[in-house]
Amino acid sequence: MSLLLPVNTETEPEIGAPAEGRVISGNPQFRTWNAEETSDGLYVGVWESTAGKWHVTYDEWEFFQLISGVSVLTEEGKTPLTLRAGDSFIIRPGFKGSWEVIETTRKTYVIKL
Repeated sequence: MSLLLPVNTETEPEIGAPAEGRVISGNPQFRTWNAEETSDGLYVGVWESTAGKWHVTYDEWEFFQLISGVSVLTEEGKTPLTLRAGDSFIIRPGFKGSWEVIETTRKTYVIKL
């Protein structure tokens, strides 16, 4: 078994959307390619969303980097941040706010529960 694992977006993605009651505007649709998922709560892969805005609450830690698109991430009570390809952020547990996809956005992510 190789210890090198490719992140492949040529496979069928998981299809999703924000949880019921979280959408603020639009009809955002998600596609997710999980490359790694471990029993201790580590997730790695690629996520993509079409345009829309929804409430987010993070119980987990996440590092992400935008590959393409434009989004606006707003923490409650803070100034909105416009995210573009190449931008990287860490979201800490307890983050609450909104995620708005302006142009279809794709990001790589590492999540730790």
